[in-house]
Amino acid sequence: MSEEVVSKNFIENIIDKDLEEGTYSEIVTRFPPEPNGYLHIGHAKSILLNYGIAKKYGGKFNFRFDDTNPTKEDEEYVQSILEDIKWLGADFGGEVLYASNYFDQMYEVAIKLIKKGKAYVDDLSADEIRQYRGTLTEPGKNSPYRDRSIDENLKLFEEMKDGVYPDGSKVLRAKIDMASPNINMRDPIIYRIARMTHHNTGDKWVIYPMYDFAHPLEDAFEGITHSLCTLEFEDHRPLYNWVVEEAEFPHPPKQIEFAKLYLTNVVTGKRYIKKLVEDGVVDGWDDPRLVSLAALRRRGFTPESLKTFMELVGISKSQSSCDYAMLEYCIREDLKPKAPRYMGVLRPLKLIIDNYPEGQTEEFEIENNSDNPEAGNRKITFSKELYIEQDDFMEEPPRKYFRLFPGNEVRLKGAYFVKCTGFDKNEAGEITAVHATYDPETRSGSGFEGRKVKGTIHWVNAADAVSAEVRLYENLIDEEKGKLNEDGTLNFNPNSLEVVEAKLEAASGEMKPGEHVQFIRNGYFVVDTKDSTPEKLVFNRVVGLKSSYKPEAK
Repeated sequence: MSEEVVSKNFIENIIDKDLEEGTYSEIVTRFPPEPNGYLHIGHAKSILLNYGIAKKYGGKFNFRFDDTNPTKEDEEYVQSILEDIKWLGADFGGEVLYASNYFDQMYEVAIKLIKKGKAYVDDLSADEIRQYRGTLTEPGKNSPYRDRSIDENLKLFEEMKDGVYPDGSKVLRAKIDMASPNINMRDPIIYRIARMTHHNTGDKWVIYPMYDFAHPLEDAFEGITHSLCTLEFEDHRPLYNWVVEEAEFPHPPKQIEFAKLYLTNVVTGKRYIKKLVEDGVVDGWDDPRLVSLAALRRRGFTPESLKTFMELVGISKSQSSCDYAMLEYCIREDLKPKAPRYMGVLRPLKLIIDNYPEGQTEEFEIENNSDNPEAGNRKITFSKELYIEQDDFMEEPPRKYFRLFPGNEVRLKGAYFVKCTGFDKNEAGEITAVHATYDPETRSGSGFEGRKVKGTIHWVNAADAVSAEVRLYENLIDEEKGKLNEDGTLNFNPNSLEVVEAKLEAASGEMKPGEHVQFIRNGYFVVDTKDSTPEKLVFNRVVGLKSSYKPEAK
């Protein structure tokens, strides 16, 4: 019997080699978001990758807030990120770590660098530092303060810490190489003066470390073995390595970059989302048309569907764009065996069965999910007046239209055959009701084998129908027309949301926020977690039933 070939991504191959060579004895990964906004689907890729690697190798996964910049951070973002992590099922052991808890240790590393002659206090202004830095084709030049003595730098840095100097008047810079072809290595700033109240440390500090200095130290303090990040940090890796090496960690972490997740027809840029929110175009950062994790959760996507999606996308070094249809395929596959299948009429049209006894109601038994027999059955009611979809009736139908039209017969799903006998119109010429007769011999489950019909339509009993607001979502933008307009604004799709007043079968009225359902022929829906109430149900369409995405054969 041949052995099963296990396919591994390039990160797992690196880890295997590190373990084999004894570079690390235990694998420790982390997810370190900055609490300055809502997480989006790209972050889910990083979370699931870091958590999945730790779990696969029997290691540890850390969750840490990278809170070194109090100007942009907010408690609202902290709470939303915590909810996202827990929703995705990334188990970090319950211990939330904060970069700000290491500020004392970071300060000590900065002192160490000064004593080694590897850092200096600079008095140049921000504009002057930019001018001295050079360009991609021209080297930078040394600051006139670069050769200050170690003792002077120690004194000035301590005075910076003690609040002697105003904001922006001095910075601490790493002393590396102003002629380096990598601009990140041209004496980067590692501390700046900024009098800001920090959510965790209060007013203890008036100096704060820069991200490129703090981040590798956080990883090293926590014993992270593999710092997995996206490709835009590739040019920062030499500085990451320089910091942990000069700080003299015995087993420094290894930074590995992977391709970001790009998705068609969505908006992930914080600047654009913020503008949409501020202009009232979308209903906050959790609007179901967005792909923040809060929005995806509200739209009705599940953690399982996102995990499947990330597995299909895979991990690579090369940037590529994924079709949104792939994500839709994943949620369909997840909900197909899970979600009950109810009848719901999104654009109701009254159907009156003229020969059905007045005041009579009967029950039919119908399966909850035809793909999952274990889901059991439920009872639905039937009476003289029903609701059907407006587009299930046409006065003058085209060829191959098999639904209701004058003289045509269809099956009402799970009930009877009905034949259209006429219709009512209002003064505007709009159809207000359809009339039909039913054949009592054709009751579903009776074994009727007489004439055949080509069309089956769904329906809802008017007597116990549940009224609900249903929100039908489409892509927020259409990339085929260009993501941006000529003036740089977002090419927003004005038809990205349609709201209809639907009639749903009685069982829908018992559903709770966050619960899923398939409304037969209309798609998968979820009870909205923000606006829905027992008195006024609101459903969001998660995804339609048809898919343009076909998974590759394995």
